Formats: sequence, C-alpha cells, structure tokens
Amino acid sequence: MSYQVLARKWRPKSFAALVGQEHVVRALTHALERNRLHHAYLFTGTRGVGKTTLARILAKALNCESGIGATPCGTCSACTEIDAGRFVDYIEMDAASNRGVDEMTQLLEKAAYTPSRGRFKVYVIDEVHQLTGHAFNAMLKTLEEPPEHVKFILATTDPQKIPVTVLSRCLQFNLKQVSQPAIAGQLAKVLEAEQVPFEPPALKLLARAAAGSLRDALSLLDQAIAHGAGRVEEEGVRAMLGTVGDDHLYALLDALRAGDLPAMLAVAEAMDARSLSFDSALQGLATLLHRVALAQFAPQAVADDVERARLEPYAEAFDPEFLQLAYQIAIQGRADLPLAPDDSAGFTMTLLRLAAFRPETPAAAGEAPRRVSPAAAPPVRSAAAAVAAAPAPPAVAAAPAPPAVAPAPVSPQSPGAAGSVTAEVPDWRALIVELKLGGMVRELAQHCEWLGMADGVARLRLAPAHRALATRAAQEKLQSELSNRFGQALKLQIDLGEPAAATPAQQLRSEQQERHNQAVQALEQDGFVRDMIDLFDASLNESSIKPL
Repeated sequence: MSYQVLARKWRPKSFAALVGQEHVVRALTHALERNRLHHAYLFTGTRGVGKTTLARILAKALNCESGIGATPCGTCSACTEIDAGRFVDYIEMDAASNRGVDEMTQLLEKAAYTPSRGRFKVYVIDEVHQLTGHAFNAMLKTLEEPPEHVKFILATTDPQKIPVTVLSRCLQFNLKQVSQPAIAGQLAKVLEAEQVPFEPPALKLLARAAAGSLRDALSLLDQAIAHGAGRVEEEGVRAMLGTVGDDHLYALLDALRAGDLPAMLAVAEAMDARSLSFDSALQGLATLLHRVALAQFAPQAVADDVERARLEPYAEAFDPEFLQLAYQIAIQGRADLPLAPDDSAGFTMTLLRLAAFRPETPAAAGEAPRRVSPAAAPPVRSAAAAVAAAPAPPAVAAAPAPPAVAPAPVSPQSPGAAGSVTAEVPDWRALIVELKLGGMVRELAQHCEWLGMADGVARLRLAPAHRALATRAAQEKLQSELSNRFGQALKLQIDLGEPAAATPAQQLRSEQQERHNQAVQALEQDGFVRDMIDLFDASLNESSIKPL
C-alpha cells in the first residue's frame, strides 16, 4: 500500500478527536443530541484549522446508521464512505473551480430529489466566497427554505466577501487558530503512535512555524521526519526551517547590553554563514524583547521559572524606554527587510540602529535595577525629596557638589539667582551647534536656558511643560558633551522654571515665523498675485507658503 501523508492519515474522524475547536464542538454536540438541526452552517477560519474535517464529521453524525447523534460509529457503510469521500448523498464542491451560476443551478436542481441511501443530502461548498454574485443570488431561495432532506455546509477563509443575504441564512461558526501548545501536543501523539523518536523542543519549533494551522504542522512534521532520517530533533528542525536559535538571540542581547557592536555584527555574520532566516531572526528578537519587557514590568506574567531567571539580567540592564524603542526597531526592521538591498544588509542595519539608540552608559554594577512597574511605581514626591533621591550619573567623579538632576522637578528659581554661580555665560545656541548634538539630546538643550557654570556644575533651566525631554539618557549624554567641551568633569543640574530669556528653540521659532511673515508680505505685494486675487476673488492660503 502506498504511503499516506500524516495530514490525511491523522485527519480527525470524530468530534472528540478535533483539536482546538471546543467552542464549535460543544455547540454542534448539543444541537445533535437535542435534534435541533439547522438547515445551513457556515464554517469560517484560516487554512488548516478543520473546516472541511468538521463538515465531514457533521455529515457522518447526520447519516450514521446507528442514528443521529454526536458520536457517529465510524464503522458503518455511511461513515466509512463519507470518510473515503464516496458517499452518494455527501457532495463536496469546490467553489474556486465551480463558481458560476450554471454550476449552482445544476446543483440546486439535484437537491430536490430525496437521498439515495442516507437521511440527508449534505452539500459542502468549500471556499464559498469565490462564487460569483449571480451564483449567490441563485442559491438564496433554496438556502433559506431547502427541502427537509437537505443540509448545506459552507466553508470559507474570507467571510467578508460573502453577501450578508447569505450570512443571515446560515448558522455561523468561527474556527480559531490552533494554539502552539495544542499543536505540539497533537504532534507528540502522532509521533508516539508512529513510533518516531523526537525531541520536544523540535515540536515547539514546528508548532510555531505552522502559525495556527494543524494541517501545516503535520505537513512540516512529514518533512522533518524525512529530513532527520526517521528522527525529529531540534537541530535538524532548525536547519530545515532556517530558524534562529535562542543562543543567537541571547548573544545579540548580551552584546547590546555590553555596547559591543563588533560582537553583534559577528553574530550576524555567523547567521549569514549558516544561511539562517533573517526575517525569523527579527521576529524572534522582537519576541525576546517582548518577554524581557514582561519580566521588567510584570514578572508574574512569565510563568516559567527558568525563563524568568534567564530574562532577569536583561530586565535589570535595559531601561524601560529603550526596550520599547528596541522592540519598535526590531518589528520595523522586519517590515523593511523586503526593501533592503539584501536580507543580510537589512538585518545588519537593524542591529546598527539598536546600537545607535542604546544609551551610552549601561547600568552600573551597584546601581539599583531600572525596573518600572505601574503597580510598584513610587508616589509623586515633593521637589526637595526628588532632588535628594536623584542618583548622580556614573561618568562624573564623586565630589561635594549639587546632585545631578533627574526628570523629577526641582525647586523653581528666580531669574536673578542665576548670577551667583555664573562665571561666564557663553552663547548657548552657538554652543549647541558646536557640540553637534542630535535627537532627544538636541531637543533638551534647545528648550533649556543657560544659567551658568561654577564649581564643576553646569546649570540650565527648563520649562515645566517640556520636562518630559529631561530623560536620564539625554541628561547623561548632554553632561558628557559639556564635560568634553570644557575639558573638565561637570555635573549637569536642570532647574524647572519658566526661562527668563528666549531659549534656542524659541529663537528658532521666532526666526521661522519672521521669515514666513516676510514671504507672505512679499507675495501680497507681488503684482501678479494681486491681479489673480482681484480677478478670481481669491484668497492667499498663508499656511501653504514656505519661505525659500
């Protein structure tokens, strides 16, 4: 006898054997037990979740020689012939190849005749959404009031394309994607019955690759058995799927935590040498970052103690803000992968982005963990308490000087108080340009007012409305740049308060507004423009004017 693929051999033949669709099985079982049978059913769901299988089981339950019930015998001629697809009163039609009104008319004409052997004629129309509009219209009347001996079972992967007039005549069941643990458990049962040695981690990889489709999982299992010469092992399945192991992903996080870009690129080169999928690598990296964020904000959500222990160092090392950014970089890098020159370049560029946006100063060995949990977040403190509790940036040498600022507010200070510590007031806007700051650091600097510098402390004033810009990473970067510029170790202190003079950001906005006003004035005085306004009773849209 020729070999039968696992997806066909292990197709469920009863409701009890169906995996992952308990909500549908419960409803159909109760209907069959109480003989409350609808004349038309609609099964929807993605490929490989059991739509056609469920239709066959329901057809057996309706036509089993032992009687209508939720547990067909599976041994009578009706059950065996339905399983084999040759029962005369069980008709399966593929709407993809029989989608016209002529085929539908011919089908409905035969429906008027009584069943030859069974209790009911069961019509299963697969991918029903591909029927033409005329075909749908032809079946409406029969679908609403069919003969007593006819049952319709419609199946589709795209219910949005089915007319509402058809939907309203059917009892609709939405089949869910099968969960990964359920798929892995079913694969284990199949392999045990087939007496094939396997490793449980390999089944998890197959379940993940199946993306909710049990049929796809069984097809991949067939391929894995052939690839492994009769064995299903993790390493072989990884090689077959081209997936990236956790070791590579954790190595990337280790290098990112240490700020070691060459090590990150070395991992990418090793993956390229093994022809691993960079798309799945970015998917796995995003999943791992998600798990780290869970361990950081809600450790109880990570049920596996071993996984939680492995994630703990990363949860303590990475800032919560950076984790959110890194997750976005990973998923955006995956979306951009088809646009990259090649997959390797796109993956490497994503790693460079992660390194570029990583805060320069990793968490120090003795520093408190950066974990932030909404449930455990500290209450809002007074200004004085916030200043006293703010830790000093690790790059600055310890000295008896005012503490480094944290994003929490400090005591407001009057404009005249700045002069007591001002040794030399530079052109703050020109200094920002000279420092060549970028990103959030530049935004923070441009919204600050320079107060002065004395005794190793550089003081700025920031309006309370812009306090969100004063993140720890931005302050540390600005402090480092000022220290390098003035050739001494400086501490950065930012006072919250309304600036006494215009900040560089305000100056820039004023200059832009002045240029815009000049451009508007020039256009208003232009003869041609004035003629057009007078001729067509037009008006000048000032918001669309951009100065050159």
